[in-house]
Amino acid sequence: MDEKRELLDLLRHSARESTADIARQLGIEEARVEALVAELEDEGAIRGYQAIVDWDAVDEERVTAMVELNVELDRETKYTDISARIAKFPEVSDLKLVSGDYDFAVEVSGDSMHDVSMFVSERIAPIPEVTQTVTHFVMDTYKERGIEFGDHTDDDRLTYSP
Repeated sequence: MDEKRELLDLLRHSARESTADIARQLGIEEARVEALVAELEDEGAIRGYQAIVDWDAVDEERVTAMVELNVELDRETKYTDISARIAKFPEVSDLKLVSGDYDFAVEVSGDSMHDVSMFVSERIAPIPEVTQTVTHFVMDTYKERGIEFGDHTDDDRLTYSP
């Protein structure tokens, strides 16, 4: 497998590993790992490093919603124009053009359901090209970016015995 691909797979699993550990796992020199990371960052393949936070574990109220957007394009407006506008909002954590029943899948976060609802109704829905929004509030997160959350193995259903 290509060195860059192997490095990206390792970093996707854990971006906190030291270059020495990564070098050992890939069987290459540490300086080569540093050079590859720098190349990947320069090429835009690596866009950043973030922690995946389980807000329930830190007792912080955080509300997330998945918003479906339908848009209507005209001759001058492209999907990239609309996405550039929506991506600038700090409340938007993910924005993807998708196939299927709607055009964009948008992940929005806020401190409350009211905050998220107001953001969608006051900032997203009024965009002229947006023809429809459907908001799905996230009730619980079991896995995010490949990381499982919490211990959801408890079965709290009552046992029935005749």
